Parts: sequence; C-alpha cells; structure tokens
Amino acid sequence: MSVHAYHLLEILAIGFGLALLFGYIARRVGLSPIVGYLAAGFLIGPNMPGFVADQDLTNNLAEVGIILLMFGVGLHFHMDDLLKVKGVAIPGAILQSLSATLCGIAAAVALGYSFVEGLFLGLGLSVASTVVLLRVLTDSGKLPTIHGTVAVGWLVVEDIFTVLMLVLLPAVGPSLASGAGISLTMMIWAVALAVIKLAMLWGLVIVIGGRCMPWMLKKVVQTRSQELFTLTVLAVAFLTAVGAAYIFNASFALGAFLGGMVVGKSHVSHQAGAELIPLRDAFAILFFLSVGMLFDPQFLIERPVVVIVSLLIVVLIKPLVTVIVVAVLGYSPTTAFTVAASLAQVGEFSFILAQTGYSLQLISRDIFSVLIVCAMISIAANPFFMGRMTEAEAWARKQPKLWRWLTFRMESKAASLGSVYAERVRSEKTERPRAIIAGYGPTGRRAAALLERRGMEPVVVDMNLKTVSLLNEQGKLAMYGDVSREEVLKAAGAEQADCFIITIPDVAGAAAAAMAARNCSATIKIFARSRFLNDEALLKQAGADSILFEEDAVAHELSHTIELYLNNRKAK
Repeated sequence: MSVHAYHLLEILAIGFGLALLFGYIARRVGLSPIVGYLAAGFLIGPNMPGFVADQDLTNNLAEVGIILLMFGVGLHFHMDDLLKVKGVAIPGAILQSLSATLCGIAAAVALGYSFVEGLFLGLGLSVASTVVLLRVLTDSGKLPTIHGTVAVGWLVVEDIFTVLMLVLLPAVGPSLASGAGISLTMMIWAVALAVIKLAMLWGLVIVIGGRCMPWMLKKVVQTRSQELFTLTVLAVAFLTAVGAAYIFNASFALGAFLGGMVVGKSHVSHQAGAELIPLRDAFAILFFLSVGMLFDPQFLIERPVVVIVSLLIVVLIKPLVTVIVVAVLGYSPTTAFTVAASLAQVGEFSFILAQTGYSLQLISRDIFSVLIVCAMISIAANPFFMGRMTEAEAWARKQPKLWRWLTFRMESKAASLGSVYAERVRSEKTERPRAIIAGYGPTGRRAAALLERRGMEPVVVDMNLKTVSLLNEQGKLAMYGDVSREEVLKAAGAEQADCFIITIPDVAGAAAAAMAARNCSATIKIFARSRFLNDEALLKQAGADSILFEEDAVAHELSHTIELYLNNRKAK
C-alpha cells in the first residue's frame, strides 16, 4: 500500500473517530458538536504529540466539504432569493467589510505591523465562514426564513468581494512587496480584469450551463440509474468548482455555488440535494478538523494583545455594524440579530487570503497565526452567540430608546409601503368572520384556501412586498408588515378577528407574533407551528392556544400510514 493511501486512511479513521468522541462529549455538556470537531483537529495537528495528520491532505479533503456545501446552497438559493435581499446584502456586506478592514489596519499599525499587514488582517477578519454560517442557521431552523436568506445573501456578496481581492493580489502584490507605488492605470486594469473574469464565469455557468444542464439531467434521469444520477451531480459540483478556480482564478466555493444554482433550476434539484447530504456532512466535519489542526496555543500566549483586539473586531465590531446596517435599511430586529450572530466568526476565505499574502511575502507569519487563532475561537463560540440571540433581542425590547431606534426604519418602511394595503384591509366591509395569517408560504397558502372554503375571510400579513402586491391584484386582502408589531396586527383587524394563524417556522418570531396578537385581543384564537416539541413552553407563554409540532405531525402521519399498510396486509 502506498504512503499516500496510508495517510488518507489514517486521517479518515482517526479523524472521524476523534470527531465522533469529542462531538458527542460537546453535545452532552450543552455545546455545539463543532467545538468537539475543532478539539479533535487540534489533537491530530502538528502542535500536539502523537499522531499528526497530513496537513495538506486534510486541507484538500476539507475543500471537498466546502465544495459540496456550497453546491447544496446553490441548489436552493436561486437568483430571485439573492435579488430579493440585494438592498441589504450588498450595502451591508460592503460596509461591514470596510469597517472590519479599517479596524484591522488601525489595530495592526498601532501594534507595530505594517499597513499592508493590517490590510490583510482586516480583510481576513471581515470574511465569515460559509460552513459555520450554514450549520448554525440550519441547526437553529432559520435557514429557510427571511433572516437566513439575508445572511446567506450577505455572505455571497462577501465571497464575491473576497474573490475580487484574490484576483487583484497577484497583479498588485509584487509592487506592494517591493514597496513601489501602484499606478492608477495598473489598479484600473487589475480591477477590470477581475470583473471580466467573474463575468465570464457567471455567463459560462449560469447562462450556458442553465440551458444545457436541464437537458443533460433529463437524459440521465431517463436511464433510471441512481449511480449515474449521483455521479452527474458530483461531476457538476466538482467541475464547476475546479474550473472556476483554475480558469477564472475564482474560489472553489463560488464555482460550486454557481453550479448548484444551475442544477437548482431543474426539476430534480431536491433529489440532487438529498444525494449530497451524507457526503456533505461527512466532509464538512473534515473542514472543522483542518481548522483545529492549525490552532497554535503557543502563539496565543506569545501575542495575546493582537489576538484579543482581533477577536473584539470579529465578535463586537462586525455584529455592531451589522445590526446598525440592517436596522437602518428597515429590516426587523430579529433579522438584524440573526445576521449579526451568524457572521460573528472568521472562515475559510481568510486562510486563503492569508496564504496568498504570505506566499507573496506581503505579511509575516504573525498575521497568518492571528487569523487562525481568531477562526478557531470564533467558530467554537459562534453556536453560543446564535443560541443567545433570542435573549439579546428580549433584552433590547426592554430598552425603550434602543428598541425605538432599532424599529424606527422598519415601522416607517412598513407604513410607507403598506399604508395603501392596510387602508384597504381596514375599509373592506364584510360580514364574514376574519382570520389573520402570518406568512404566505406553502403553509400560509393552504391555510388561506381552507379558510375561504369554510366561509371566513383571510387577511395575509407578509414581509415580502411582491407577495402582498400580487395578492391585492388578485382581489385578496393582504398587507405588508412585521407580525410581531401590535400596530401592524391592529391595522390587519386583530382586535375583531376570530383567529390568528402563525405559519412562520422561526419559533422566536412566532412567539413575538403570538404575544403581539394576545396584547391586541384577549379572545382571539392563536394557532402556531413549531419544529420541535420542546418549543411548547415558549409559545404557550407567549399566548398561543394551539400549537402544531412538525416532528409530532410527521410521527403521527408516519404511524397512521404504517397502520393502514398493516391493516391492508392483514386483510389480504
């Protein structure tokens, strides 16, 4: 057996074994399994005695996890989703990256490092990890919500911005390393070249691939071969990722994301996602192992000041800027806190930036080590931040001045965008009992259809203005607004409504909506949904009368289906 294969088997066996052990221990003591995976990586890294895994091979395996993860995100993150949040994702990502970069430069210069090293430190601290963001959003159930959409869109913009930097560095790096100035012509040419490469990548994958991929997938599906279908999905993921990196100097992650968007346009996107889940989860664990291997506690002891200052930028400055930007742009405090918590960490692109700068002799080993230590600590702490987000929002609600500032733009936006629709809802005279529906996704649509069949008049309250406009064009009652605001529910007629149906999956948002509705009316019947049974106490305390739990409904439906099968089998 070759040495290379032996190293591979060692990494998989020992790495997965330790990840399982420490992930289980972390979960048992109330921490995220991510903390256990990072600890396992540290144990097999070069800074601990005993077995030391092949760092380069582990990084390559981690790249596989990033490719599969980003491909899966692209499957379900269509262009409409990105355009829907472009108004907050683009300015937010730019302002957050700029603020973190400026803080990184100031900190580095103050601590004796060069301006260029500060630039790399700031850029590295500004970029969050895709793997961590998606994991914490999925674990908290916020990935399919508007909060998760904003966070993912924000990160996509950050990734594109980082790719531009990676394309620019080889062009301007030698001049920076030699200390020579960079001419305006050189900078314009470098930027133009980077934009052209990204535009070509976009056109090749999205435009041309978008026409060819559905046809190819249809032909593969017609063969009725599960192996060929899985192979096709993997081939698309890796070919787009590698092609983006080696032909267009983009990242593996961005290429895989675009490939996923192309497959996502086809009718087999859900099956493609299902095929990738086991592989994606396994290789995502290898990513956390690779980060843990880079952790050097000795550097933390030798340079505590620069590490502490850098961590403050990540867990304080970045979230603060995020909350300010999201609130100013008129989104809810829940969205602001969710995005802030999910982006308060440092990720894989930071390592790529640092490695590029180090190879071009633009930064010292210290800057690379700072980013590694900050990534290790912030990734381990990020699930904790996300878990405390509801408490942070509850605390903000108790601060009248702060809460008024956080919600001022949102209420102003709701008033300006929804005033016409709200007036129609108020002025509509009907003898039918009225029911308010929070959210108009698949669950909201089915609820509205049921209410109409039973002679009730549904009023939809949604944060998607396009949905509200379409419903009003169809002659249905709908208004724009945040259902956690009493003023919005009163405008929808909550004080006289017979019932309030909350279809949003976010338990914190559902609890806030239930509380607002109960404050409007003591007699209104409140229905809510939740993913997990342990959310019952929170929703009951908020005022919900009836709660449907997704895991309980699935268990009941599955049991009923099996019982029917057994009865039919017995009858035969």
